Amino acid sequence: MWIWIIIALVVIAVGYIQLAPSDPGRWHLDVTADQDKDFAGGAIRVVEVDLAAMDAVIRKSGAKVLSGSVDEGHITYISRTRIAGFPDYVTVQKHGNKLRIFSRLRFGRSDLGVNKRRVEGWLSQL
Repeated sequence: MWIWIIIALVVIAVGYIQLAPSDPGRWHLDVTADQDKDFAGGAIRVVEVDLAAMDAVIRKSGAKVLSGSVDEGHITYISRTRIAGFPDYVTVQKHGNKLRIFSRLRFGRSDLGVNKRRVEGWLSQL
């Protein structure tokens, strides 16, 4: 009996994680960092790359645009983890001749380096 209750709770939790609405007002914010930083729930990179090229690489990976555009110089994407589909938010903002990239998790406290590896993987494709 208890096993069915636990299974039901897990299914409900995973369903919520995958279907929870994403509020652009909460996630599509300015990236103010001016240097690279790694932390438990994400990573920041400041790089000299073309925004349109970066946008193409990110979209090719399957990430979806939450808000913004290349023309605005500020885009926030939703990228999901492969196994459980946890949403992560990636904001890319043009600042002078550099891009500020802020990738972070939505749920939990640690992403086990997933956001850092994702951003570095995208950058390696440019």
